[in-house]
Amino acid sequence: MQVESLGAALTVTGSAHLLSTRAGPVLIDCGLFQGGEELEARNREPFPFAAPDLLAVLVTHAHLDHIGRLPLLVRRGYRGPIYCTPPTAALAEAVLLDSARLQVEGFRQDLRKARRIGREADVLEPLYDEEDVHRTLALLRPALSYGEMMRVGPLRVTPQRAGHILGSAYLVIEGEGQRLLLSGDLGNRESGLQLVFTPPPPVDAVMLETTYANRTHRSRAATLAEFRDILHQSIRAGGKILIPTFAIERAQMILYILRDMMAAGEVPRIPVFLDSPLATRATAYYFEFGEELIPPVRTAIQNGEDPFHPSTLHVVPTSAESQRINRYDGPAIIIAGNGMMNGGRIQHHLKHNLWKPSTSLVIVSYQSPGSLGGRILAGQSPVRILGEEVIVRAQVHTIGGFSAHADQDDLLTFLADTGNPRVWLIHGEVPVMEEFLPVLAQRGLTANIMPDHQAVDLLTTTFPAGRPPGLPEGGEDARASAGGE
Repeated sequence: MQVESLGAALTVTGSAHLLSTRAGPVLIDCGLFQGGEELEARNREPFPFAAPDLLAVLVTHAHLDHIGRLPLLVRRGYRGPIYCTPPTAALAEAVLLDSARLQVEGFRQDLRKARRIGREADVLEPLYDEEDVHRTLALLRPALSYGEMMRVGPLRVTPQRAGHILGSAYLVIEGEGQRLLLSGDLGNRESGLQLVFTPPPPVDAVMLETTYANRTHRSRAATLAEFRDILHQSIRAGGKILIPTFAIERAQMILYILRDMMAAGEVPRIPVFLDSPLATRATAYYFEFGEELIPPVRTAIQNGEDPFHPSTLHVVPTSAESQRINRYDGPAIIIAGNGMMNGGRIQHHLKHNLWKPSTSLVIVSYQSPGSLGGRILAGQSPVRILGEEVIVRAQVHTIGGFSAHADQDDLLTFLADTGNPRVWLIHGEVPVMEEFLPVLAQRGLTANIMPDHQAVDLLTTTFPAGRPPGLPEGGEDARASAGGE
């Protein structure tokens, strides 16, 4: 099988992989690049294929870095099926409409500012709008079911539970006498909400995500103790506790934990503000698709309880109400998007609170090195937020154990069931993948780092030391990832 990675090769974001078949190309995921300006500029590059020529699109899950360019694909002429699981179809509607709305709002704000100085021509148009999203949603086919094979042209595709977020799947793809496994994003077996990934079958080749392939997450018990201690310390400081979160999985996880801790008297019952309309909408799907959740959460839902509702929770529907939170005196927990702090309502709270020593910024999600969150973690101060320079005086805490991504132990456990496949590393920072290569070699596995925009034969192509040509010593980017998506 020949595959060309057009995103999430040599980086974590923008997942998109083009699989060649005799009947036509199949695209697996079509995600948005997120992070610094250089990465996000890639969203505007032309696809290296004609969109109408695609046979089909397969989607592993509904995170924006896996589906965020689907409306752009449709805008450029794709009219074929987009196959996914039912939960992914439901979440994709909320995620893509939110993405389009934010792009259009951002464009209008930038245009107003540019007109005042005569620079309208410099303002970039949105990648897509809500009309493009609705055309995309009409193409969704929620026909993928865990463990059930489906034909896509000459291919036989079997999705299996990935344990990452609702509806997440890894794909076993059979064709031309070969069997490929594309991992999508695999779950952390101790993340706490999702059922763990299904053991995979033996395969010939694996395209494996490597977000945290160079480390092991702290245990669940240690992570909860760390979070509890940080909350106590932050409450004593008397300021706001800012928790930037991804709207799917991470927001629900933090709400679930806060509910349990407050109910058990482990932390004081201070106000909790959920300042993310997307997270509010996404939480509804956790009730609809509760069979994917761990037994305690599933049982609570079946008993008519809301496991994501701390007793002091305030849901913040409008921007005006979001801004009023900053007039609240005393400690309060603010859960707001987005997870990497590159946009969304969290930026408003950072602008008003990051410069205060009493503020605590609790990072529970992966931070791309070029993102605002990545720059804060790297120690940059001041940082530019909503057009202003803001000094960082807040206490910054990072908790990696809440990650919804597999760590090294999880990945090795997953690979143990795949036989002796050729392994291709994707969805990771280059230094992380380079650390993982010798670990795989010690286990007798042939592994390569997937090149960017270069078609490879998954069974025969081999790079010296597993590194694609043109990659300088020390990797493309020597900065290590931080945080924990």
